[in-house]
Amino acid sequence: MRTLIIIFLSLLTVGCSSRHAFDRHLDAAYQHYEADNCERVMQSLSQAERRSKPRSQVQPEISLLRGQCLERQGLFVDAGETYRFIVERYPASEYAYRARARLETLRQLGHYHVEPPVVVQPAKR
Repeated sequence: MRTLIIIFLSLLTVGCSSRHAFDRHLDAAYQHYEADNCERVMQSLSQAERRSKPRSQVQPEISLLRGQCLERQGLFVDAGETYRFIVERYPASEYAYRARARLETLRQLGHYHVEPPVVVQPAKR
């Protein structure tokens, strides 16, 4: 019984430290964003993303910050595609609402144009 309790407490501690590491990386990404250091933002977001794989609910937040950093770097098409990913994958989230707003801003500024989807039809015989 004592062994089970020790194992349980060990697993609980590992889970908490993993969550702490994720929070630390995400917090660092926001700090780097405020300092206008997009290279470090991307690095911190990658680390946070690796830690958050089991918790997909944080992916839209990570993607939104990534898109904003891409915008700062002038990579508007990449930012737009990142925002579209959020809208398509997490349509009901708060981040999808914000991503739609960013897409509209990029469109109004002339930085991003959504191409209509290509429709493939079979050849007529």
